Amino acid sequence: MQLPKINIPKKYIKIGAWVLGVLFLLLTSAGVYAYTKREALLKKVMAKAVAKAAKDYDLEVKIGSAGFSGLSTVTMKNISVVPKDRDTLSTISDITVGVKIFPLLFGDVKLAEIKLNDGVFNVVLKDSLTNLDFILKRKKKDSVTTKSKVGLGEIANNLLNEVLYKVPDDMEIRNLVFKLNDNDTASLKFLTTTATIDGGDLKSTIIVNDTAATWHVNGEVDAGSKHFDIMLFADGNKKIELPYLENKLSTKVSFDTVRTQLKDADYSSDNFKISGSWSVKNLTVNQKRISNENVIVPDAKIDADMLVGENFICLDSTSTIFLKNASVHPYLKYTLSPNKIYEMKINAEEQDAQAIFDAFPVGLFESLEGMKVQGKLKYNLNFYLDTSVPDSVKFDSSLTPTDFKIVKWGKNDLQKINSDFVYTPYEYGKPMRNITIGPSNSNFTRLENISSNFKNALLTSEDPSFFRHHGFVEESIRKSIAVNFKEKRFKRGGSTISMQLVKNVFLSRQKTLARKAEEILIVWLIENNKLISKQRMLEVYFNIIEMGQNVYGIGEASRHYFGKTPADLNIGESIFLASIVPKPKAAMYKFMSDGGLKGYMLPYFKFIGGTMARRGLTPADTSGYGFYNVRLREGLRQYLL
Repeated sequence: MQLPKINIPKKYIKIGAWVLGVLFLLLTSAGVYAYTKREALLKKVMAKAVAKAAKDYDLEVKIGSAGFSGLSTVTMKNISVVPKDRDTLSTISDITVGVKIFPLLFGDVKLAEIKLNDGVFNVVLKDSLTNLDFILKRKKKDSVTTKSKVGLGEIANNLLNEVLYKVPDDMEIRNLVFKLNDNDTASLKFLTTTATIDGGDLKSTIIVNDTAATWHVNGEVDAGSKHFDIMLFADGNKKIELPYLENKLSTKVSFDTVRTQLKDADYSSDNFKISGSWSVKNLTVNQKRISNENVIVPDAKIDADMLVGENFICLDSTSTIFLKNASVHPYLKYTLSPNKIYEMKINAEEQDAQAIFDAFPVGLFESLEGMKVQGKLKYNLNFYLDTSVPDSVKFDSSLTPTDFKIVKWGKNDLQKINSDFVYTPYEYGKPMRNITIGPSNSNFTRLENISSNFKNALLTSEDPSFFRHHGFVEESIRKSIAVNFKEKRFKRGGSTISMQLVKNVFLSRQKTLARKAEEILIVWLIENNKLISKQRMLEVYFNIIEMGQNVYGIGEASRHYFGKTPADLNIGESIFLASIVPKPKAAMYKFMSDGGLKGYMLPYFKFIGGTMARRGLTPADTSGYGFYNVRLREGLRQYLL
């Protein structure tokens, strides 16, 4: 098919040519004028920038000289930046900056090159003051301007672009020093002897704290395509160490290499999505709140998909965390408005159980190290907390086994309490005494020889569903989360008797995150594999539980407070003994000088006794379920206040 010819009159062609010619002439003239006046324009721009820094940020900026060294390249020498009444922030001997012309026409400042020689960036922290305070102290403008609300996605996109725009195509840095002085108690110094970007290849050499170590940041950078692949490592196969963290946070951190990749970034429909990965080799962390031992992670990686919307930040479920040969898919979401909402989901698809146990960092679960297992495991967690209605918190957790079996114990035999053993209670990190849990100890009491009053009272107060649950009560955990959130402190725990038993018998007394996680895992192993019967667990628990100053077990407690055997405890004495379990050292403060209980204990007796009565565990009683009949052993009354 032949297209029809379009005939344009010659006069219109001439007019169009004249218009284009005039526009070209005007643009050329403007360009020539700007080129001839560029030095004067540069001085005006510099003067304006210096004045703005002084007015808005209280910064004294000095530039020894500045001039064009190319069509779009500016060289500045002898630069200094000093915040008012603070230490000098930065000095630069000379720096050359080149910008890309085409993006500049559309208002985007993208760097083409940077050359810097002999620079110093100095951060000083003194008490509550720093020489970076100016960032937070920009003076308010006289006129108030109203800006439209900007979503988090747009902010994140703009921030990434601002960073990438400042990454030049070509870079050459020589002798750039970064120094940090934190109240003269900790210091840090990085000397970048060389840092170059050439054709997208990044190479650098950084000397840490003069001669302590030599680091390298190498990789590939393509800012225009929003891609980079960067690795940090030390000379001579040495570890990267962070002494500043040790000085300030009592945390030792070291690793062989860290690798960071940006794979993609996209902004559309108010949502900003960024994909990348982060990996570390032979990470070692020593922090007492985590574990008393070095925690070693030989190989860890996360492939992350981050999504930032108008009012939320999210780590998407398409992300994957790898620890050795095990993997897990996390989902984390934080919504800022209209209510703050926290969401977390963890999905570990069914995989080899031994691969999961092998993936545990060395030093994290000490009692399980060396354990051999068979079968497969699957894990799911769902957590949702709307801070406006904390009582509606959702918490569901399940570890599902398939043909799971323990083949070999780790450092601890989890069935050791099925026979006689020696228990050592600790106080403030020190062992108190050895207690034999068995017939050779005259205070040891078999479960069938303990008063049902005490058994029912303690189970009612501590763990009513002990014989029905498998180590955990999710409803108790949910209530604990809600109460602790509303109180803004740890007020209520969600521990079961199974968890308390494992904590006391198998684990150290140290309160660390690792110990709590280890406690949960051991409870699951014991309960779901039926390693110890419920009756034996309860019997051991009753015989080791702390019930006063250097008083352990129901045998010692019943004789200590009432001069009775555990079999002879009445309902009132049993409810009292159950009441002291959360705070055993405060037991004596509950008594009056005549050996009777103080009045504030009566509501507790009515609550526990009433609950027992409703469950058919004791007869209903309107007089306080034995409250008025409790009498402290006469020999102890001399110690009452």
